[in-house]
Amino acid sequence: MNAAAQTLNETASEALLDPSRLERADTVVHDRPFAFLIAREQLPTTAAADLARDFPLYPNAGFFPYEERDCGPSVNRLVTDLTSRAFANAIGARLGIPDLGDKPTLVTICRSLNKRHGTIHTDSRSKIVTALIYLNESWPDISEGCLRFLNRIDDIDDLVVPEVRPLYGRLVAFRRADNSFHGHLPHEGERRVVQVAWLTSEEEKLRKTQRGKFARLFKKLFGAIDRRLGAGRDRNAAHRD
Repeated sequence: MNAAAQTLNETASEALLDPSRLERADTVVHDRPFAFLIAREQLPTTAAADLARDFPLYPNAGFFPYEERDCGPSVNRLVTDLTSRAFANAIGARLGIPDLGDKPTLVTICRSLNKRHGTIHTDSRSKIVTALIYLNESWPDISEGCLRFLNRIDDIDDLVVPEVRPLYGRLVAFRRADNSFHGHLPHEGERRVVQVAWLTSEEEKLRKTQRGKFARLFKKLFGAIDRRLGAGRDRNAAHRD
């Protein structure tokens, strides 16, 4: 085997998301007002071009259930890493949830947003932990689309920590609670992110997957209506889950 082929094979087998990177000194972990973490540089810079090439070409805005056929090989590899027991247990250890890797996972992917997205919410009770890994190689100097962990459900500006710009390799995870308020200012345009949620049961995974597929069909048929519905939403708009 020549050197080029050997390098290619080594790259293909290497994990993109290594749980040991969570031990970086600049990883932020909080347990109040709810448990969450923020980590930087969780993906190798050398994988950025492949992940951009392999990211699904969804024509509509929002999060859609992951389907392997939609994605290229590097994104499929990233999903494998996100849903691994090792990664789940590393996240769980930091958020106070032992054996998180035993829970079923639901992966959803977003390529773009419209202004309806980002309203303040807690996530549903069927989610135990949610993690998001961002894949945007740049982000404009704006707050729109930047994730905020919040103290209240009625004030998008009452931040727990500085907002998180959705830049390549940044990862956030949080433990769902009745006060796990989060959201972002309205934004329209591309914002690439892969999300994994660890759920309470396989039944909830099936229900959420079916609902997500219905939403994808609805947006395919009525995408223009979806954009108009959220165009004028209030910056502090909220829903509980």
